[in-house]
Amino acid sequence: MKLKIEKTPNKNIVKFVAPSTLVEGSYEISDIKKAGDIPIAQELLQLPFVTHIFITANFIAVQKNDMVEWDMVLDEVKELIEDELLANPSVVLQPRNTPISVYVEMTPNASVMKFVTNKILVEGIIELKNESEAKEVPLAQYLFSFPYVKEVFISDNFVSITKADDYKWEDISMELRYTISEYLREEKEISNIKNFSTYKTTDHTEREFSEIEIKIKNILDEYVLPAIAGDGGNIELISFDEETKVAKMLLQGACNGCPSSTFTLKNGIEELLKQMLPNEIEGVEAING
Repeated sequence: MKLKIEKTPNKNIVKFVAPSTLVEGSYEISDIKKAGDIPIAQELLQLPFVTHIFITANFIAVQKNDMVEWDMVLDEVKELIEDELLANPSVVLQPRNTPISVYVEMTPNASVMKFVTNKILVEGIIELKNESEAKEVPLAQYLFSFPYVKEVFISDNFVSITKADDYKWEDISMELRYTISEYLREEKEISNIKNFSTYKTTDHTEREFSEIEIKIKNILDEYVLPAIAGDGGNIELISFDEETKVAKMLLQGACNGCPSSTFTLKNGIEELLKQMLPNEIEGVEAING
């Protein structure tokens, strides 16, 4: 996992930003004795110059003392964090024998329900539009066996399910909650996909992004995606037209087909990008939904 380094107004604090969500909630640690279930905090606090760790959403903020300057140790800290995330991608270790729990959350999309667990399911995003796309995702295969499951979106510690139009959530949500709980309790395989970060069911392949596209993606990663993930969805930059200055986005999970997604794009994301990249962005469009 490659991290992006960001400075903060406090010269002693630097943010190490990941391309995906690291934790649900937030953790603030300054005492190594209180970092027992967070290996990355244990490793960082063993460095003599590190005084404080703050972990939330998709970044880890590290505070140092005045013993050293960041330009002397920045690469060392970045490499340590990347290595630790590779070894322990869930960041916070689950205590042994912790009961699996699943709770239900509504999303802005009336056709999509979010089922949140206390267990990391995958690192990254898997979006499946139908059963034929789920050959390497046993959990999704199982969910598609129910006639009311239309689409499955899995990311971090939740599953967003799009229901068939003929069914009502009040009739199926509890059964789905129980079904997912039992599946996880039995420790069945969730996915056989090795590289979650590049697995897509769309025709858009991995490619090099332009300078302006990288700026857009960075803004989305920091200011937009944590909130979108909280609603059970994802928004991904697909392309940017240099002539029209229009960014095209792919809506996934609860965002796809959501009536409020157009409002969010135009009055939220588009306005944010125009403010942060003045004269470089004219508009945002969804290629689906």
